[in-house]
Amino acid sequence: MTYEQAIQSRRTFAIISHPDAGKTTLTEKLLLFGGAIREAGTVKGRKNSKHAMSDWMEIEKQRGISVTSSVLEFLYDGYHVNILDTPGHEDFSEDTYRTLTAADSAAMLIDAAKGVEAQTKKLFKVCKMRGIPIFTFMNKLDRQGRDPFELMEELENLLGIRSYPMGWPIGMGQSFSGVYDRHEKKLELYNPKNPKAIDVIQLTGPEDPKLDEAIGDEGLVAQFREELELLDVAGDDFDAEMVAKGELTPIFFGSAISSFGVQTFLEHFLKHSPSPTPRESSEGLIDPLTHKSFSGFIFKIQANMNPAHRDRVAFLRITSGKFERGMAVKHVRLGKQLKLAQPTQFLAQSRSIVDEAYAGDIIGLFDPGNLRIGDTLVEGNGFEFAEMPHFSPEYFSAITVKEALKHKSFEKGLQQLTEEGAIQLFKTYNRFAEQQIVGVVGVLQFEVLEYRLKHEYHVDIQLDRLPFSFARWVGGTEEQMETFKRLQRNLVTDRDGRIVVLFENEFQMRTAIDKYPELEFYENSFYRSK
Repeated sequence: MTYEQAIQSRRTFAIISHPDAGKTTLTEKLLLFGGAIREAGTVKGRKNSKHAMSDWMEIEKQRGISVTSSVLEFLYDGYHVNILDTPGHEDFSEDTYRTLTAADSAAMLIDAAKGVEAQTKKLFKVCKMRGIPIFTFMNKLDRQGRDPFELMEELENLLGIRSYPMGWPIGMGQSFSGVYDRHEKKLELYNPKNPKAIDVIQLTGPEDPKLDEAIGDEGLVAQFREELELLDVAGDDFDAEMVAKGELTPIFFGSAISSFGVQTFLEHFLKHSPSPTPRESSEGLIDPLTHKSFSGFIFKIQANMNPAHRDRVAFLRITSGKFERGMAVKHVRLGKQLKLAQPTQFLAQSRSIVDEAYAGDIIGLFDPGNLRIGDTLVEGNGFEFAEMPHFSPEYFSAITVKEALKHKSFEKGLQQLTEEGAIQLFKTYNRFAEQQIVGVVGVLQFEVLEYRLKHEYHVDIQLDRLPFSFARWVGGTEEQMETFKRLQRNLVTDRDGRIVVLFENEFQMRTAIDKYPELEFYENSFYRSK
């Protein structure tokens, strides 16, 4: 296989959805069709059920939700597929946003009964900002849901994206009988008694009498043909260029829990989704097809994936070139050479040593603590990729360790979880007794923090909620900052020693901004937006 063929065979995408839309179930079924696993797990269920492959943390298995992104990799029909399974719960959205920077496209999962929900809109907005292609899977067609035309209209009105159904459902809920593939002119029949037994019938078109015979319900067939005719006359045409720009989303219908429509979705998705795309850097656009030197960036760090070994893994998205085990690369931020000796590829927490990988692939690097989220690794002359998105926390708690003898483990755990991006850690400024403060985007992160410190570092903590809702990084001249630090209350420093001010409400924040017009107040530590 040539370098170009290896790049063009890669597909790296994220799955996004609102909680409980069936995202982790869809991921499991994609792995099942890819041969990566023999039996799909259950996301929720009895205690003796298998757990979802992508939910590898113990707390995920107990709560039945995803709280951290997983990387899953498999081969299918000549394609090398990398799935980034992300948390759906809004409290873990920052992990999801960072993970989306490593994806070239996204699969958007929507519950056909609920339509577009709040978290879907947030995640879609991030994808839209990046201009990546979005493929939509309307899930749970075997339950009673909303009219497909209504769902398409909602996509356009709420998300501002046009849609093209690649197939069209025949019935819904108890009357759900199958999906007609508009491109391949195939009918996939749904058998409610045995959903996994999917019969596929090749047709000459929607008027083929074999369709009447297969469905056996005149009213249902007549309604299907009427809807399809309306779609052909009034609907959008398929436009590959608009799909590539993220302006048109192909729609698929099915039921992830019963596997119906999943393989069809996978095959169409692999055909129409992009191979690894160029990335912006300090030296301009890095195109993997023309820039053949190795480069990549760290988008995630995870400690204790294997609790027995207390390891720390940095997830690297390869952006260009070919990776070879043992190669030396430049760690741009530190200006040092780094040897990549034990790289791994993943199936959730399962891992295997990889000897080579290409642009688009995700590899794990064992890290003693040198790497951070957003770091760039390159072969040859150094350049840096654009910084990771970073969000102002909205909830704050003072944190202390209950047992003084566990202080060392407590500090190590806090440091590692901060470097993962699971929390943001601040220290009070200019106070006699220094206090550590944890900031998070969602309150459920406090529960995960407490759980992980207890089970991974054997530390019990005390969290005392603080009344703050806003954090702003402050910038100005040395003289301006000295005056500000002397007069302003509720100052803290971040892990890099930068001054941050905490506000209880927007009125307090606006008052401070008006009082110090010569200073800049930023929403994040990268000083990008005011």
